[in-house]
Amino acid sequence: MAHHQLDALDEKILRLIINNARMPFLEVARECNVSGAAIHQRIQKLTNLGVIKGSEYIIDNTKVGYETCAYIGLFLSAPGQFAAVSEALEKIPEVVECHYTTGRYDLFIKIYARNNQHLLNIIHQKLQPLGLARTESLISFKEAFKKQIPIDLEEEEEEENK
Repeated sequence: MAHHQLDALDEKILRLIINNARMPFLEVARECNVSGAAIHQRIQKLTNLGVIKGSEYIIDNTKVGYETCAYIGLFLSAPGQFAAVSEALEKIPEVVECHYTTGRYDLFIKIYARNNQHLLNIIHQKLQPLGLARTESLISFKEAFKKQIPIDLEEEEEEENK
């Protein structure tokens, strides 16, 4: 994957919109001491480069009735199953993330379920029919935190190495 060199203005814009994706371009422009058109152009450039992949509303799963969050390690029956299983998992609404991994699991997924019984039904009725060798589940009691990668990470690493 290509690594894009960001200048100070790009980094400042990204830091601002990561904290609030709904921040109006004119407010970002004021914070950055540039015009609204310049912000619009920079955000468009960052989007076209793939640095910005979009913006999203984040729904509190518990407020919409999904109280159980689980991470499930999947063991595939055959090595050639990756694409088919991944494609099938994407069609299961409760599966919100899927990762190819090294180590113990072939795939690692994140699921939201209404409760533990619903999770059990998902495993038995939606995952097992995919022809998996087995699964291993971890239930999350509570998300401690979730954050974006810092934009100026390279600068922080340089400071740590001094």
